[in-house]
Amino acid sequence: MDWMKIGSAVLVIAMMIFIWPSAKRMLHESPAAESGDWRSAVLPILAVIGFVILLIYLV
Repeated sequence: MDWMKIGSAVLVIAMMIFIWPSAKRMLHESPAAESGDWRSAVLPILAVIGFVILLIYLV
């Protein structure tokens, strides 16, 4: 079973090496955040949290 752990580690490291240039380019070319962006991200998260809490109370 140790060879499976070693193989998995090698595959994870290889994946990180192959993804790194794309991730670096994506971070470099992404647009800057504006003032209304936080509200657009937080409202759906709060809605999901509220829905989960509602489901918990209904059970």
